[in-house]
Amino acid sequence: MSSEETGLPSGWEVRRSNTKNLPYYFHPDTKDSRWEPPAGTDPERLKNYMAANHSSSGAPSAAFSAPSKENKIRAAHLLVKHRDSRRPASWREAKITRSPEDARFKIEGFQKQIQNGTSLSELATTESDCSSARKGGDLGFFGRGDMQKEFEDAAFALPVGGISNVVATASGLHLIQRLE
Repeated sequence: MSSEETGLPSGWEVRRSNTKNLPYYFHPDTKDSRWEPPAGTDPERLKNYMAANHSSSGAPSAAFSAPSKENKIRAAHLLVKHRDSRRPASWREAKITRSPEDARFKIEGFQKQIQNGTSLSELATTESDCSSARKGGDLGFFGRGDMQKEFEDAAFALPVGGISNVVATASGLHLIQRLE
């Protein structure tokens, strides 16, 4: 999506929140995220873009039709956040202070447990810093453009049942399992 298409200032993009299933605004270079459009947004262009791509009422226009279920996958993940994560807090910890190195050590330990037969779902339920933990890390179905690029690329590259190596995103470190 281009700035010309969305009306957002250069570098900004529209993403969808996994927890609230609402669109938000994100700048990948600065890791800034917000619910309100950033300064410098063209409100008319953004309104048209949002109506075509993120409207809950009515079907999107043919030019911006939502991907069919055939273009979506279902995945689960285990997330370990660190103090440099986009939002260093979780349902488990109000303020996450671990270093990125400590987070990597921790998730690599989980990776070894999974390689030794523990299910990702079982570990995610008690250890993941994502609210999807209550569902065993299951994120449901998503298509291209719904997740952070690094996460999405790794998830789409997996075969069904496959589990990724450690994937770093602005949210933290993930182990991802493709479910469907």
